[in-house]
Amino acid sequence: MKLVRGAWKLLVGIKDALVLVAMLLFFALLFAALNSRPSPTTIKDGALVLDFNGPIVEQPEEIAPTAFLSGQEVGQQYRLRDVVRAIDDAKSDARVKAIVVDLDRFGGAYPAVLGEVADALTRARTAGKPVLAYATGYTDGGYRLAAAASEIWMDPMGGTLFAGPGGNQLYYKGLIDKLGVNTHVYRVGKFKAAVEPYTRAEQSPESREANAALYGTLFDQWKEAIARSRPKAQVANWLTAPDRVVQAANGDIAQANLASGLVDKLGDRVAFGRRVAQLAGTDTKKPAGFFNTIKYDNWLAAHPVAKTGEIGVVTIAGEIVDGKADPGTAGGDTIAKYIYDGLAENKLKALVVRVDSPGGSVLASEKIRLAILEAKRRGLPIVVSMGGLAASGGYWVSTPADVIFAEPGTITGSIGIFGIIPTFENALAKIGVTTDGVKTTALSGQPDVLGGTNAVTDAVLQSAIENGYRQFLMRVSQARKLPVERVNEIAQGRVWVGGTARQLGLVDRFGTLSDAVAEAAKRAKIDPATAKIAYLEKKPGWAAELAKQIAAREEDDDAAAPADAFARIAWERRQTLARALGDVQKLVSGGGVQVRCIECAAMGPVAAGGGDIKLLDLVLAKIGL
Repeated sequence: MKLVRGAWKLLVGIKDALVLVAMLLFFALLFAALNSRPSPTTIKDGALVLDFNGPIVEQPEEIAPTAFLSGQEVGQQYRLRDVVRAIDDAKSDARVKAIVVDLDRFGGAYPAVLGEVADALTRARTAGKPVLAYATGYTDGGYRLAAAASEIWMDPMGGTLFAGPGGNQLYYKGLIDKLGVNTHVYRVGKFKAAVEPYTRAEQSPESREANAALYGTLFDQWKEAIARSRPKAQVANWLTAPDRVVQAANGDIAQANLASGLVDKLGDRVAFGRRVAQLAGTDTKKPAGFFNTIKYDNWLAAHPVAKTGEIGVVTIAGEIVDGKADPGTAGGDTIAKYIYDGLAENKLKALVVRVDSPGGSVLASEKIRLAILEAKRRGLPIVVSMGGLAASGGYWVSTPADVIFAEPGTITGSIGIFGIIPTFENALAKIGVTTDGVKTTALSGQPDVLGGTNAVTDAVLQSAIENGYRQFLMRVSQARKLPVERVNEIAQGRVWVGGTARQLGLVDRFGTLSDAVAEAAKRAKIDPATAKIAYLEKKPGWAAELAKQIAAREEDDDAAAPADAFARIAWERRQTLARALGDVQKLVSGGGVQVRCIECAAMGPVAAGGGDIKLLDLVLAKIGL
């Protein structure tokens, strides 16, 4: 009998092993099929299609292999440098007969990012390459890109309205008081507004003043850019009296857009496809309205970037957090390791630090700064390239730079610091629960989230925050060669736009990542024309790459922005609520001293992160919605 049981176990083990091998083989073959890299010679004539079914970001979040199995919303994100490279490579390639920019489900981007992509499209158009844009209706960010096109198309059943930057945000003070939660805030900087939603019921006068100036400058830049790219567009009336313009057209927004020169043609996708087919040729294997296409992913794969080089580029994207983190979030340990490994494994001659972050943990920010300083200690020129956002901790990590590049629309500054601790003694008292115990010092059991903090603890924590702020000022003072008193005047947690930051001495020059790489090459005595880049970042594993390839082939209608105007409004409100919940969770659970600009997120991509959406779904499920 034992012999039979042993034989049976052996057979089951063999069966399980064969199933495992078969599954691994299946996924390996699937990965190979999805990830097959076309060579430049396999690209055939057609229109390069930039179907922005999501936001343009500095560093896309890594898609977890389990995301599809769990039913999580999986949205597309497009890496800025890849988008710009794709357009620049296409402008002089004869096989690319036109560039199509599909903005129906565009998820937005920071103003500086929009400007860089629009400039690339303008270069292609100026080089003689037809650039055609299409959408059911354009958002402010979408129109910033469309204005660079040689032809702007729109669905006759759609319409374009401009909202401008700004809007309301949630304030939780009333709810917190009703729940009996005490929010202990320790901060320096009268403009450090990250904590205001938890301490006030409305915006402070200082925050209103700073935001009005910031939004006003960004809006002026947007209007100037539209006027340069599309002089015939009569935008002014759509900004000052959109109701009268629409009413004069009997509610037909599309016709009013056409009459105002905002768009060139009205037509559905079939009509638009026929127009593109005139330039790129008709796809005879498909119905009418289809044209020969060059897929974005195939185009990138056929034009790979070098994997090694003398100029190291490390990207600090997303929230700066302690420990390790996947792409899209800047883990202090992770980024520092990339730099140290790059110094050890690559023969780097210079380091470019690409920053696109609202900041976060001060400890993680300092760990990254020290790693950059190690590269500087070894004699490498350090050039910082600020993307759409380099605020608070994003500026902290920029201080070791020999030179800082930014865009006029870069959001930066926010030189301030804070910490926040919620306590629940009043909430517990409402249900008859109290706390008591023996304490040997004033700091025993402190900070006590159940019994509340005491005056000694509050004094210690506030003093530590003030010391952290002084360190921040000193780092900026030494780096920018400005008196500490002057840095304090322009700091205070205030957010600045890149143009103003340059005037204040926080930024040296305007320029893109390419400009920063060229500057680094010059400082390292390398010809910028022949300089090669080594990107110091995580190489995606096969599982993550497989998930990415699947996501690129499957549209998640819940994750992508809807094309219909009313549906898009509802979708945007959902994203806003998800981001707000995510901010609350980060503040109350993040711990530690923070150098973070929370309000900056409102100026970037519309789409919330996958984690924030998951949190929103969980909350809605709990309350039965």
